[in-house]
Amino acid sequence: MSSRGLALAPPAKNVVVYRNGDPFFPGRKFVVNQRRFLTFEAFLNEVTKSIHAPLAVRSLYTPRHGHRVAELGDLQDGCQYVAAGFEKFKKLNYLNRGRKELRGTRNSEGLQVSISGWLFFPIFHSCRNTGSSRVLGCFYCSVFRNGDLQSPPFPLPLSKSTPLQWDALLATLTQKAGLRSGAVNTLCRLDGTQVSSGEELVNGDYYVAVGNEEYKKLPYFELLVPQDSPCRMLWYVD
Repeated sequence: MSSRGLALAPPAKNVVVYRNGDPFFPGRKFVVNQRRFLTFEAFLNEVTKSIHAPLAVRSLYTPRHGHRVAELGDLQDGCQYVAAGFEKFKKLNYLNRGRKELRGTRNSEGLQVSISGWLFFPIFHSCRNTGSSRVLGCFYCSVFRNGDLQSPPFPLPLSKSTPLQWDALLATLTQKAGLRSGAVNTLCRLDGTQVSSGEELVNGDYYVAVGNEEYKKLPYFELLVPQDSPCRMLWYVD
């Protein structure tokens, strides 16, 4: 290629890509130029690998309004995009990456914690803050949904002072998880072994809620819990 041709080559574009439906994914930076990506499909394939998408990326959208990007030439330098497969664009606050500071508010049910639009109830009635500098007599676990690599884990706060009824726990998990397969019948560790009683639960550990289907061994923790994610902190001291 002549020096004149090189001079006329379009400049490289720096873009950031987020995962569709994932409010905690920090985004991945890409440098897009004609030497690296000859086609839009080649760029989408690279995005699929780099963001560890559970399915092949087939579409890019603008993060605020969900406008679809049709080709490489539509990408704008310094802009952000959302990568999706064949599913619909999910409108979330991607640009703040779900990392807004946790804010606590109190009502008659105890302390609520809001994380960028996600509302958690980190303590049960038996675990209310009694005015001390920290929540006493409580511990928590985090629970993934079986086969779901789009949703972050939800908190499962438990009381050390109240005996845990396993059927009641499964009912709570069913309500929180909202599995497509229906009720939660089994709680598994990340290696797939089943938990059979509340005494086996470990403070701060991660588990997977499973319905009637078999446990699906997937990289839940690696893909859904970034090191600096606020999901690692499920309650704050008042």
